[in-house]
Amino acid sequence: MKILLQTCLFAILVSMTFVSNVFAENMKKMGAMQIHYMAINATFLTPKIAKAYNIERSRFNGLLNISVLDDTKDSTPAKKVMIQGKARNDLGQIKTLEFDEVKEGDAIYYLAQIKYSDEETFYFDITINDGKETQQLKFKQKFYVD
Repeated sequence: MKILLQTCLFAILVSMTFVSNVFAENMKKMGAMQIHYMAINATFLTPKIAKAYNIERSRFNGLLNISVLDDTKDSTPAKKVMIQGKARNDLGQIKTLEFDEVKEGDAIYYLAQIKYSDEETFYFDITINDGKETQQLKFKQKFYVD
């Protein structure tokens, strides 16, 4: 059952990467890292998947998904990293992000949740360290209540 749920989450996350205009999936090459990231409304997950990964499925809850690939290898395998970050809104309020590591076969995802209100913009500042180098990922995302 857990493998089925993991497979479903993996399928959802992978399918989100192919519809980047809808889910704001992005990629940045930073040093030896290829960093894929997206921020979505948690209601895009099915209730079963959200429950399996302890994600609060709410109109006011966002989900950050970050994966890091090793850009020095031909097959660009997933990299295990240390990740931490903060999000600041337009009022200057800062929220510390708590990332959970999820392994799906050879894939590794780092998930964090963030509460928001309708049309709230967050400026994310994420530190990623693979033991050899540290990179600073910065991006902004506007969230909408559906």
